[in-house]
Amino acid sequence: MRSLLWFLAAIVGAIVVASLASYPAYLVIHPLVPEWRIDKIASRLFDLFLLLSLIHVVRRLKLTTRRDWGYGLPRPRWLRQFMSGLAIGVATMLPVTLAMLVLGARTAVADFSISLLGHALLVGLGSGLVVGLLEETLFRGLLQGAVIREWRRPMAGIVFVALLFAAMHFLADIRIAHEDVTPGSGLYLLATIADNFLAPASIVDGFLALFAVGLLTGIVAWWTGSIALSAGLHAGWVWMMRTALITTQIDDHSGRAWLIYRPHGYVGWLTFAWTLLLVTALLLSRRRWKSWRARS
Repeated sequence: MRSLLWFLAAIVGAIVVASLASYPAYLVIHPLVPEWRIDKIASRLFDLFLLLSLIHVVRRLKLTTRRDWGYGLPRPRWLRQFMSGLAIGVATMLPVTLAMLVLGARTAVADFSISLLGHALLVGLGSGLVVGLLEETLFRGLLQGAVIREWRRPMAGIVFVALLFAAMHFLADIRIAHEDVTPGSGLYLLATIADNFLAPASIVDGFLALFAVGLLTGIVAWWTGSIALSAGLHAGWVWMMRTALITTQIDDHSGRAWLIYRPHGYVGWLTFAWTLLLVTALLLSRRRWKSWRARS
């Protein structure tokens, strides 16, 4: 519990400080970079303060070894697992994109072309690698690893970290136009974050989808003893998602658009159902994972 409380304090503290500092920072940054909205500045401040907080937490909890970060496997084995996860991630998320197109929930953008697809694939791959590695290092490497070592029931720790992982994705849904900025905008950002969780019906589909993703990658990281495979899976999923977001759009006239959580544009009931099937298949195949470390 000690590790979990430290990480929670770092996250909550970064949210509060970033929100309160957003207006003074906006007064300085906006004249220099006019296109940056105050909510974007708050998001960047959150990243900065969270990084500084996590550095302190990591030192405090003495999470200093490669294994503590999820990189305990020998490098060649780690890379093989990561590449395997990347391929599996693409193979398991591509059907979701195709299903969205077949069902009419998303349609190709008006200027779709082969060159746009190639651009989207490159952008998606870069985004997938960055997001997969960073988020898995934080959530499944440092946080989940520390929690599992302290808790008697590892699965409870995995579930809790998956819940936190999902919740973190609903911190930046608000957009504040320049003309609406006031000295109280920072407090408004904090209140909006709270509103998301006080009215759970508005985010339940996106939240459950992301929770299922965190649950699956958490189980994989626990069973394999590193984040290599889970980071690869995460990167492959984000790769396909980003590619779809660039090359397709939600069809507002489709009766199936409800399958997608609109503020995100991709996750939702469809991805939740599919990921839940993947989690079930993963749990049913547990015996095969006992020798994964030895074979990989």
